[in-house]
Amino acid sequence: MKIRLAAALAATTVAAAATPAFAQDAESGPITVSGSAALVSDYRFRGVSMTDKEMAVQAGVTVAHESGFYVGTWGSNLAGWGTFAGSNMELDIYGGYKKEISGVTVDVGLTWYMYPGGLDNTDFAEPYVKISGAAGPANLLLGVAYAPKQEALGQWYNNGAAAVNGVYNNPGAKADNVYIWTDASTTIPDTNLTLKGHLGYTKGGNRGLGPQGTSISPTGEYVDWLLGADYALGNVTLGVAYVDTNLSPSKYNYLTPNFSSTKDGSNIAGSRVVVSATVAF
Repeated sequence: MKIRLAAALAATTVAAAATPAFAQDAESGPITVSGSAALVSDYRFRGVSMTDKEMAVQAGVTVAHESGFYVGTWGSNLAGWGTFAGSNMELDIYGGYKKEISGVTVDVGLTWYMYPGGLDNTDFAEPYVKISGAAGPANLLLGVAYAPKQEALGQWYNNGAAAVNGVYNNPGAKADNVYIWTDASTTIPDTNLTLKGHLGYTKGGNRGLGPQGTSISPTGEYVDWLLGADYALGNVTLGVAYVDTNLSPSKYNYLTPNFSSTKDGSNIAGSRVVVSATVAF
């Protein structure tokens, strides 16, 4: 989703994928509390900018029990395409169960995406399954997130012009969406440097313009990827990543003018270098 629990990519990156990454734990008996706060140059969710190609402040916290159950929340400011006509904020609530079996960690949960101040039909739920483990010096993760049919994912407008005019073509439309991704990371021996990569694939019945003229999946099907590095300085992690998608103007032109920067009309899904600073607590 935004599944943002992918620790291998750090809390700052894409947002390509999915759930916040939390790096440091504070233990109290059977309960573990972990969290992070990050400053990023662009909040990219599955390769698409949710902050109009501008900076974002993000933070989250997870509470986990030794049994494997956990709950948490994560938030970020938004702008442009990502606002969902709300208060320019995304707030995620998630929970699940994580268990290690013979060196492989299985994580099953659900994320509820909320956009405070927006309509109720812009919020949606997305269950996920993640499998992770080590392969030699590399840490690997494979994830699948499936959002069942919901109004937030439906195509209420046929094109961006209709959305600007505020006249629904298909009010109440619902659609589903699946996101499949893999993450990989490896630490350079005797250094604090970690190299990371991400590849994701979105496929859904929705093609863009939902109840508020925006959508989590702009064209219904596309690929996103990331290559980058993190450098740890105590509790602070500095990150840099090259983020891109295969979304071309021929694929998203029907979304215009919604699917573009509000400042200069540039592509919000094109290649970009994202830098970040994350503090774990």
